[in-house]
Amino acid sequence: MFEQGTFLYELWVSRWALLQGAGATVLISLLAIVIGTILGIFVGLVLVYGRWVSRLGVRMYVDFVRGTPVFVLVLASYYLLTQIGVQLTAFQAGLVALVVFCSTHVGENLRGALQSLPRGQSEAAKAIGLTFPQVFVYVLAPQALRQALPAWINTATEMVKASTLLSVISVAELMLATKQIVARNFMTLEFYLLAGLIYFLINYAIERAAKAAER
Repeated sequence: MFEQGTFLYELWVSRWALLQGAGATVLISLLAIVIGTILGIFVGLVLVYGRWVSRLGVRMYVDFVRGTPVFVLVLASYYLLTQIGVQLTAFQAGLVALVVFCSTHVGENLRGALQSLPRGQSEAAKAIGLTFPQVFVYVLAPQALRQALPAWINTATEMVKASTLLSVISVAELMLATKQIVARNFMTLEFYLLAGLIYFLINYAIERAAKAAER
């Protein structure tokens, strides 16, 4: 089909490895974004409305994780958890690291959005008999999430880029697949540029979908 030794030939030979790697990248990024967002909502709520003890504990968690490189979180999830008896696969350990990282950023973004809302809105909602879950769902969340959405888009794209670090613990995502292909055919520039294009397309799709939801 293609002349042996050309880029198109190597691309055809490597097509399934690239597709599987891209699929793994999309899957682990999507899981990290969804689970991290759910956990981050609880983190943000505790930071704003929790008792001082819970606020202090969550604040320490957020500051520690945000001040730690994702690379260190990945290695800690893979190696340290094993030392305390938590047996995880490389995929699961990488997912834990990304979820923890995502939750702190989403929580901090939501905290800022909630604290920017006028206090009188929640007080008025409570005055007419709404419970706190109802106040959050019907009054606070629609406004806060709209404000937090641009920052959430940045966090989501960061998860895709951070997934490249999982190659160090042998998660078969796109970067590891690309490294293995390059080690075989030595077409470094061509395949790393192709990997960069695929990452761009994934992040572009996330950004367009979020912008559509924002509109």
